[in-house]
Amino acid sequence: MEHVPPPAEELALLDRELARLDAHRSQLLVRRAWLLSVLTPPARPPATAPTPFAAPYGPPAPFAAPFGPPAARAGAHSAQNVLLTLGGLLLTVAAIAFTLVSWGHLGIAGRSAVLGVVTLAALAAPAVLLRRGLSATAESLAALASVLMILDAYALHRVAVPEADGLGFAAAASAVLAVAWGGYGLLLGRLRLPLPLAVVSAQLPLLLWAWSAGAGASVFGWALLLTAALDCAIAVWGRGVAVRVTACAGCWTTGLLGLLVALTQSMSAETAAGAVGPAALLLAGAAVALFGAWRAPTGLAVAGGTLAGLCGVAAVGGVLRAGTAWGWSVPVYLLCGAVLLVAVRAPLPRPVGQGLLWASSAVTAAAVLFSAPPVGMSLMGTVSQLARVWSGVPDGGVRGALGTADVAWSHLAGAPVGLLMAAALLGLAHRSWDRLVRVAGPVFPPGTGRRGAAGAAASALCWAGLTALPAVLGLSYAAAVSVQLSLVAGAFAVAVLGLRRGAGALGTTALVCGMVGAVSAGFLALASQAATYAVFALVLVVLGAAAVLLDSALARAVRALPDARAGRAVQTLRVAQAVPACGAVVCAMVLARAAGASLGLDGYRAAPVLLVVPAVTALLGARLRGRPVALPVELTGAVAAVAAVLMALPDRPFLALVLALSGVLAAGTAVRAERRPVAGYLAVALFVLATWVRLSASGVSAPEAYTLPVTVPALAIGVLRRRRDPEASSWTAYGAGLAATLVPSLFAAWADPHWVRPLLLGVAALAITLAGARLRLQALLLLGGAVLAMDAVHELAPYVVQVVGALPRWLPPALAGVLLLVVGATYEQRLRDARRLKETVGRMR
Repeated sequence: MEHVPPPAEELALLDRELARLDAHRSQLLVRRAWLLSVLTPPARPPATAPTPFAAPYGPPAPFAAPFGPPAARAGAHSAQNVLLTLGGLLLTVAAIAFTLVSWGHLGIAGRSAVLGVVTLAALAAPAVLLRRGLSATAESLAALASVLMILDAYALHRVAVPEADGLGFAAAASAVLAVAWGGYGLLLGRLRLPLPLAVVSAQLPLLLWAWSAGAGASVFGWALLLTAALDCAIAVWGRGVAVRVTACAGCWTTGLLGLLVALTQSMSAETAAGAVGPAALLLAGAAVALFGAWRAPTGLAVAGGTLAGLCGVAAVGGVLRAGTAWGWSVPVYLLCGAVLLVAVRAPLPRPVGQGLLWASSAVTAAAVLFSAPPVGMSLMGTVSQLARVWSGVPDGGVRGALGTADVAWSHLAGAPVGLLMAAALLGLAHRSWDRLVRVAGPVFPPGTGRRGAAGAAASALCWAGLTALPAVLGLSYAAAVSVQLSLVAGAFAVAVLGLRRGAGALGTTALVCGMVGAVSAGFLALASQAATYAVFALVLVVLGAAAVLLDSALARAVRALPDARAGRAVQTLRVAQAVPACGAVVCAMVLARAAGASLGLDGYRAAPVLLVVPAVTALLGARLRGRPVALPVELTGAVAAVAAVLMALPDRPFLALVLALSGVLAAGTAVRAERRPVAGYLAVALFVLATWVRLSASGVSAPEAYTLPVTVPALAIGVLRRRRDPEASSWTAYGAGLAATLVPSLFAAWADPHWVRPLLLGVAALAITLAGARLRLQALLLLGGAVLAMDAVHELAPYVVQVVGALPRWLPPALAGVLLLVVGATYEQRLRDARRLKETVGRMR
């Protein structure tokens, strides 16, 4: 019997109704408790108003308004602050309006008297109010007095000294105001506004004076730096958190602006004498930063030490690099950054020393970043050879091969030197890590992880510097290829040595560099036929040797598996061994393709030559049975088989041949028990596909004459298999035999304009589908049903197109919408039907 609504829906309705009733009951209980508290007041009044209730399920809208006590009134202090703030703002606006708009209605005496009296009254009132405890009112009047003092200065300039320079008068007025506000804030220490206002006003005098004097950039830099020094002193010795925070913000703002001016001048100086002035400004900034960092909290101390170190490097490096080519500036600054590490032995607080260490690291990172473009051009430029494979040795040496003959390489001459210097520094740190930690003390963080990172970075930078060297030096094409091959061999040697010794970071980094270098060298070698064979053969040997050498290290690590660290080492070595092994297979694929091209074979004719690679990898997989590297090698070889199939697509006879040969390789691989589940099915599929392609290439219009002699014995063998093993899957017994005839016949039916073949195929598919349903055989049901559906679609498609063309255009969307509504309304039932269908099909064999 069908429930209306369905049971699941009815259960959900009941749950929602019970939840609503529970929420309503909770609301009534809370209301009852509050009414009891009102009717029976406590002996002592509560300090705060009762807290409104919060129902667990959220109250319904009709009961939300009348429940709960009235809301608490706003606090007296918050209302007072709002009123005082509004009053102060109104008085300030009135004073400004009086000064700017109504100024001309009074004489000189009246103006002075009004502003003077009002200002003195506003300044004197906070002292009286503070004695009576009205601090908020005093703050408001102090703010008003501050605005009036600015208006007094403006009035003084307009009336007393109108001929004075505006910027100069503003500089003097800001200095006087800063002193006045500072003294006023110190006199009335309970006021919080005057002292921060004094700090803000102190930022302007020197800058406005330099502006009024028409000073140059150097004077502006010194004005900013002196202002920053004053702010730093206030931040160290000032009273109150607000004063110190304001001074600290001003110090960083003006100091960084002044140092930016000095750095710009230092980098644009063409002579050492011209760089001395900016260097002095930078060193003065470093001194200010050290002074503040010495007494600052930890975070600011580290930032101050970093800024001081960067200023010192910029000052000394700017003098040393002046007069030299810009390309050599990076090594100069890098050398200064390395010398900065000597300062960590000075008696400095630990955060300041850490800041200097961060400054040296930042200089090194910046040097590496500025030296990276030649490396990128040397690596990425080789990709351009794909457009001119075997076009001959390019003109212009390696620069012509990279397509960068027009680049000004003379400006990049210092890039490899900078990279090699950074590599040397990091390598020295990696080698002498323990001594470095002892010398640097607590400033330098110990740890094997950081040591490994230093070694890895050193190897990467050394490889990068040597990679860019041929293009920078303008070497010939042959010399550049030789250098690239040497770098590949060296990188893999370092990788193998590091991984065998347990230096995972160093070995992994060298392995990545070696693979990137191998890819770049391979692209570069495509310019010449001889270079292609030489480079890929040598890279194949190097990668194979690396994989073999890592195999012994992997065996030793496996024997030490009880150790937890050894487990991680085993995983690293497995990946590290698989990478060069798969790379060697790729090199073999390139060599096989190159051999076909050298023999003058077209692409599809060279496809069988490429199948040599998966054949060799299958033999290697059998030889390496049980080794972790066997599966990656075989999968990479399978990629070569896929590439061969793609190459043979233009010619169907060769495609059938390649598919058949691939099936032979898969069948040979299926001999091994661990590969049989996948390789066996793949071999059958390839053989069947090869047969279909061969029939199509031969122009066969009746494939059943060739497929039925295969299908009948295959089905007979499947019947015998099912009798001996009733638990065997129907796909294993009948799947291949049925597909061998049904699929080619379906393709032929779709291309057949007559009705006989589709009718016979539909009848056969219907019979197979019914047999599968009757015997509960999944393969027969699904294969027959799919072929029957496709055959029906082919036959009904023209009529459907005609009907759709005759219908109004709005009708198909409307029908689709109705269908969606029906499905959505009965979604739960359709979902249960789908689950039952899935379970029924899944229970079939």
